[in-house]
Amino acid sequence: MKKNNETDTKPENGVEEGQSVQAVRTEPKKKKKKAGKVIRRIIVTLLIVAVLAAAVFYAWSRLKDQYTVTYQAYTATVGTISNSLSFSGTLQAVNTQDAAANGLTTVRNMYVSEGDKVKKGTRLARLANGQVLEADFDGTVNQVLYAAGDSVAAGENVVQLVDFEHMKVSIRVDEYDIGNVHTGDACRVTTTATEKVFDSSIASINYVSSSTGNVAYYTATAYVDVDEGCYPGMQVTVTVPRNEATDVVILKAEAISFDMFNNAFVYVRDEEDQVTEKSIVIGVSNGNYTEIKEGLQEGDEVYCEVKVETNTAASMLMNLFGGRNFMGGGRNNNRNNNNNNNRNGQQNNWGNFGGGSGGFPGGGRNGN
Repeated sequence: MKKNNETDTKPENGVEEGQSVQAVRTEPKKKKKKAGKVIRRIIVTLLIVAVLAAAVFYAWSRLKDQYTVTYQAYTATVGTISNSLSFSGTLQAVNTQDAAANGLTTVRNMYVSEGDKVKKGTRLARLANGQVLEADFDGTVNQVLYAAGDSVAAGENVVQLVDFEHMKVSIRVDEYDIGNVHTGDACRVTTTATEKVFDSSIASINYVSSSTGNVAYYTATAYVDVDEGCYPGMQVTVTVPRNEATDVVILKAEAISFDMFNNAFVYVRDEEDQVTEKSIVIGVSNGNYTEIKEGLQEGDEVYCEVKVETNTAASMLMNLFGGRNFMGGGRNNNRNNNNNNNRNGQQNNWGNFGGGSGGFPGGGRNGN
């Protein structure tokens, strides 16, 4: 029984007051637990990602090519070096003469034979109509086309005379090099076939381009006195020196290194047989050899760094999977297993062969 002055504190929902307070207090704790689990999961996930990233970076760094630095030796020598422009061309005869008949006639006298060297004014032939053929310059009789008594038509050549000693070379100079080639520049003419070298100079330059492509070309001409064995049409190389050094210390260009300030140096061995840097002063270079003005003498030995590949991604994988067996060993093992299986199969076949037709197929299957 309740007293009159007592009031009912029971909530409308039928839950005791104490119970209601307890429920309200436990609900935030559940939320905190869920949030803690989410944070832990995020931390674990981040740790896993970090570990995987570190593993990938380590594997990548290990799979990169690795190199060992060795040194190749070079020796300083004495020679001549030039920085020059080079062009291709062909020898052309400057003086040629085709001695021809001026009318229908016959050859009365022939005074020369092929290969004869003649002077200017030498009689070559006399024709029946009174015409006398003479040499217009000093040269060599290249062809005798008729003999005494032969009939010759008007305008036909009887004797051909060529000056094989004085020739010219025409070279094409593109628009990028024409500014470095001038009339009067010294040049060298080298025959490709015989490798004979002749000194000459640029006699003239035609500055009107005759080319129709994307690059303009100009014609430069040089005259050259050649010796026996050089003939018109032979290929030659015309070299126009820009800078030249004669009888100087030279070194292979690949043996020279440069620091961040573009100062040249080489590697040499000191008294303790250690490789050290040595400063040098360079001069003329043609891309292959370089003049050494200071720092080296004839016979000095220098060294150049050479990187030798020692470990590649393929070799790393081979090491990870058991060395040679990863590539070659596996194939050998497979071949050995196949051979053993084949031999076993053959033995089984022969062993079961006598057992009748039912045993033969069975042996083959066992062997495989």
